[in-house]
Amino acid sequence: ASTSHLQLATFALGTVGWILCTVSMGIVEWRVWHVGNTTIISSGIAWVGIWKVCFISYLHVSPGYKELFCHKFSGYDSSIPQEIYAAQGLLLIAMFMGLLGLTATIFALRNVYMGITHKTLITRFFLVGGFFYVFAGLCVLIPVSWNFYSVTHNQSIAFPPSYYMPSSPVVQEPGAAIPIGIVAVILLLLSGTFSLSYRFPVTTNTVTK
Repeated sequence: ASTSHLQLATFALGTVGWILCTVSMGIVEWRVWHVGNTTIISSGIAWVGIWKVCFISYLHVSPGYKELFCHKFSGYDSSIPQEIYAAQGLLLIAMFMGLLGLTATIFALRNVYMGITHKTLITRFFLVGGFFYVFAGLCVLIPVSWNFYSVTHNQSIAFPPSYYMPSSPVVQEPGAAIPIGIVAVILLLLSGTFSLSYRFPVTTNTVTK
C-alpha cells in the first residue's frame, strides 16, 4: 500500500476532474454574447450553452421584476452549429468514461489496501482506469477547444425566430464553462498519466539466520 500513494492521488484528481466535467456540461455559460438590441434581451447579455440559450428579459413582466428566459436546443434545429451538438455527445461520453475510470481505480486501490497481491489484476485495473481517464480528458478537450475557437473568432449562430436571439453578437467572450472544462481536461489527463504509470512493486525475500 505504501507504493500506491500516487494512484491514490490519481483517484482524487480523477474525481475532481470528473465533477468539473459534469459541472461544465450542466451550466449554460459557454459563450457570453453582448447584444446591441435590448428590446427583449433587457440586460444586453445572453448565455449560449450546449443545451440551451438564456437571457434576462423584462418584457411582459411586472415592473421591478425580471425573468430568466431559456430556450432548449432541439435536435431538429439545423442552424445550431456542429460544435454545440458535438459538445453534447462528447461530454456525455466523457462523463461515462470518467465514471468507469473511477470505478476501475477504486477496485484496484481496494485490492492494494486490503493486501491482495494479485499483481496482474491490480495492474490491469490501474491501466484500464488510466485509459478511461485519458479518453475522458480528450472527449472534454475537443468541445472546449472547438467552442473556444468559435468564441475568439466571434462566429455567429442563425438562431430560429422562436429563440428571440440575434444571429450575431456585438462581441462575445468565453463563459465560465470553458475554463472549468480546461481544468477538467488537465486533471483527467494527469490522472490517466499517473494511473498508466503504475508498476506493481517487486518484493524480495530475505532470509534471517
